[in-house]
Amino acid sequence: MGVSVDIDLGYEFAVKAPFKDVFDVLSDVPASVASFPKVDKLVDLGDGAYRWEMQKVGTAQVNLQTIYASKYVSDRKKGTVTWTPVKGVGNAQVSGSWKITDRKTSTACVLKIKGTVETPLPGLMKMVVVPVVQGEFEKLVEKYVDNLIKRFGGEVED
Repeated sequence: MGVSVDIDLGYEFAVKAPFKDVFDVLSDVPASVASFPKVDKLVDLGDGAYRWEMQKVGTAQVNLQTIYASKYVSDRKKGTVTWTPVKGVGNAQVSGSWKITDRKTSTACVLKIKGTVETPLPGLMKMVVVPVVQGEFEKLVEKYVDNLIKRFGGEVED
C-alpha cells in the first residue's frame, strides 16, 4: 500500500503586464507550462486535456515520477482558467484555477492548486514521504510563479 500526499497551495501576486498578455499565456497550457520547472513532457490529449510527466526525483533506489492529466477551461470574460483531473491517468489528481483581474496599471493573479499524489512507497515511510513530496511540489510551484512574474515584467506592490 502506497502513501497518499495531499497538496493545497495558493498564491496571489500582481504583475506589470496588461491583462490580455497575462491571460493569453495562462490560458495557453503549453505556453504556461513552459515556465514550470522540471516538466519532462507535456502531452496534448485533445479537447483541452493535457498529461503532465514530471522529471523523476529522488535517488536511484527510491524515486518518484509524478504523472497526471487535467482538463483546462478558460473564460476571458471572467478572467479564469480552471483545470480538473482526468481520472485514471498517472499517479496524481490535480485541480486548480487562475483568477486574472485587470487593474488598469497592473494585472492581479490568484493561483490555487489542490491535488493528491499517490506514491508507491510503503506506509511506514509516510512521516518522511509526505513533507518531502509537499515541499518539492511547493518549490516547483514557487519557481513557476517566479518565472511567470519575470515573464510578465516584474511584480507590482499593492
